[in-house]
Amino acid sequence: MSGSNPTACILVIGNEVLSGRTQDANVQYLARRLGELGIPVREVRIIPDIAETIITTVNEVRARYDHVFTTGGIGPTHDDITSECVAAAIGVPWVPHPVVWARMRAHYGDERFNPARQRMATMPQGATLIDNGEMLTPGFSIANVHVMAGVPAIMRLMFEALASALPRGAPVVSRSLHAHGLREGDLAEGLEHIQSRYPALDIGSYPYFRETGPGVAIVAKGVEPAAAEAAIAEVAALFRGLGVEPVLGEPK
Repeated sequence: MSGSNPTACILVIGNEVLSGRTQDANVQYLARRLGELGIPVREVRIIPDIAETIITTVNEVRARYDHVFTTGGIGPTHDDITSECVAAAIGVPWVPHPVVWARMRAHYGDERFNPARQRMATMPQGATLIDNGEMLTPGFSIANVHVMAGVPAIMRLMFEALASALPRGAPVVSRSLHAHGLREGDLAEGLEHIQSRYPALDIGSYPYFRETGPGVAIVAKGVEPAAAEAAIAEVAALFRGLGVEPVLGEPK
């Protein structure tokens, strides 16, 4: 893909994902929406609620990519440590955010605005809120790190509130086709030749299986629609040369 597009990394933070208790539902959404904004995701990591790991990983990936999007670990419990770890990674104090602090205190009252809830109103100094007016406790951005909730419905609200402010590149487009009756080994050599002719595209091969037998789906992604169309046309010709008629789109 074009080297001029900004790049992204997604950090999924939470022991519950690593243990298998919770199935992540955020990566697919974020990768699709970021692609639409021309910010291709280049890496995804799932890391535990361990301060040293969070701090080290945030610093590593924020130096490598234009944007880092974190999900998880900004609630009120003892293991919700993402916010304070991001502050440590950036090298700024972790302090009460005046807007969020006042909002939560007014909502809960002095008695119910307990230390657990106060944690949610404490953020890295200088953070910009990811706030759409519907959430009592927003996410935040600081430097090139965007910190969001792990609960999918809340994360999506936060991301959509943030999206309009993100510098973007050319949208990533996708063209695909599939065919029953083929295996990846049947077309690997021909597909490699096509990829070599379109170095700016990511051309992926995805096998699938149905009761009627195997099949393969091919997806071409990039920022140039004409190139994606041309590459998929060549893949279609490759399929026909192997005696199979391709079907546009992904398999059902």
